[in-house]
Amino acid sequence: MSMGFKVSERGDVTLIEIGSQLIVGNRQLLKQQVLEQLEEGGRKFVVDFSNTDYIDSSGLGVLVTLSKKIREKGGEISLSSLSKDLRTLFELTKLDTLFLFPG
Repeated sequence: MSMGFKVSERGDVTLIEIGSQLIVGNRQLLKQQVLEQLEEGGRKFVVDFSNTDYIDSSGLGVLVTLSKKIREKGGEISLSSLSKDLRTLFELTKLDTLFLFPG
């Protein structure tokens, strides 16, 4: 997976496992895959950052875009397993208000 990601379905939840980085080089593919799931009826999305140590500004931007599109369709997006540094990044940029953070 390294810099890529893996999309799978767990019941009615679409699980997106992000690799080591979410950056300009992989954000468009992520966006495309998630929007396809949304068009196919997916409404609950969980983004797993347990293997991620870096997100650049374009990665943050695609997450914001996806959050808006998912909410427009009546869905929800949660971010899970963020490291302390990544959680701080979301808090400092005030993006923590756009997402659910389970457990």
